[in-house]
Amino acid sequence: MDTSEVRNIPAVEMRDITKVFGRVRANDKAQLTLYAGEIHAILGENGAGKTTLMNILYGLYQPSSGKILVRGNQVRFSGPNDAIAAGIGMVHQHFMLIPPFSVVENIILGMEPLQGIGRIDIKTAARQVEELSRQYGLHVDVNAKIQNISVGMQQRVEILKALYRGADILILDEPTAALTPQEITELSSILKGLAQEGKTVVIITHKLKEIKAMAHRCTIMRQGKYVGTVDVNAVSTQDMAAMMVGRQVEFTTKKGPFRPGKDILRIRGLHARDYRGVEILKGLDLSVRQGEIVGLAGIDGNGQTELAEILSGLRKADSGSITICGADAFNKTPDVLFSLGASSIPEDRQKYGLILDLSVSQNLVIQNIGKEPFSRRGRLCPKAIGAYAKEQILQFDIRPQDCENRPARQLSGGNQQKIIVAREVQNNKELLIAVNPTRGLDVGAIEYVHRYLAAHRDQGKAVLLISFELDEIMDLADTIQVIYDGKITGGMSSDMADEKQLGLMMAGGDQA
Repeated sequence: MDTSEVRNIPAVEMRDITKVFGRVRANDKAQLTLYAGEIHAILGENGAGKTTLMNILYGLYQPSSGKILVRGNQVRFSGPNDAIAAGIGMVHQHFMLIPPFSVVENIILGMEPLQGIGRIDIKTAARQVEELSRQYGLHVDVNAKIQNISVGMQQRVEILKALYRGADILILDEPTAALTPQEITELSSILKGLAQEGKTVVIITHKLKEIKAMAHRCTIMRQGKYVGTVDVNAVSTQDMAAMMVGRQVEFTTKKGPFRPGKDILRIRGLHARDYRGVEILKGLDLSVRQGEIVGLAGIDGNGQTELAEILSGLRKADSGSITICGADAFNKTPDVLFSLGASSIPEDRQKYGLILDLSVSQNLVIQNIGKEPFSRRGRLCPKAIGAYAKEQILQFDIRPQDCENRPARQLSGGNQQKIIVAREVQNNKELLIAVNPTRGLDVGAIEYVHRYLAAHRDQGKAVLLISFELDEIMDLADTIQVIYDGKITGGMSSDMADEKQLGLMMAGGDQA
């Protein structure tokens, strides 16, 4: 990317920003300089302080010390309204949406067009949002309720909400985490267009390939501190990864020999409807064997979410058959599916994966909290729970490493995901259903998660990997199956996988 086109106008300067939460120093004299007309990436491990720094710029937090200058003027924001008034907008990693409200109601909230005195002109608003949606290629059903749409759709709503407010300085925290490759390409074009218009775009992302494709410069943080700012064209992804984690990172997952056994999961003729009552699964057939990772590739909205929810007991299917370890698993409850040998890493970690107000320790043992050694004679054993939690925190590198008694909501999104992965892998069930297991994780954390999924498979377990990341599926899976329009339309072994062919199949093209 030609950085000579970046306008040399300071839009934001953050100098020696320190933020302390109790005993935790989330930012430690962090530095950031942004220019008008640039796309600037912020890279760092989960818990490195990236989002905290951007929350300070957006006015959600006030710094413990340090200075912020916007267009050369020192500012101190008491809240997001001050930041919005200064032309700063933010799309958060964890959505700031009201589930019972519609898409359009969420997008216009606080900026509602009025008809007459005190009446919201919802028709005009819907037309405006639909036009914005078409303009930026982020197509959504403006009348759908947030609680009824997928994570990917919710992400699009958040992006549209920020664009609707027309910020000059736009911060996006993991904006592509739930988008398809096509949507990421479209978003990249949108952000480049905004930068060419003189806007400042900040992206917090762990996807090094996207940084290379989108950003002019990248600021790297580690443990709350500023490591450096690099010209993206001048460094490799390996260099950026090493600066981020302080060591060399393996980008390819090592697995043992592929020795599949009998079917652990067997699905035949599965039919199901989505929240609108429209058939979404249309006779799906799928099998996963012992010692096998099956990667399910597809564009969001082709039935992956519904399939995962059925296999987790969160949704009912209309017809078909499902067996787990040979036992009937059709339309069973979550606890029955767990007893049959299935565990899952859910798509939405905060909604389905954690009880945010419980401690990290409690979340790590919650499915087994009534069993020894975590309880005896109806009483919990805090020492046993705490000791186990400390082991898992160390083994899975959950940060901060003294977090066992903290509410799960206090951890970064990536570390929340590590709690779920640790719990589900250690449950040691015959079938592990992993839905976008590395969403929002940095490359170091992705390396950890992939290693544990591969180890689970090497132990003779079955893994169904549902992911919108083709790179992840191609790296991890032994067998790749493509889902389109609610059915499996083709498959191939990983050693025969071709990204272009898979992309064509995902879009409904030629079948393998």
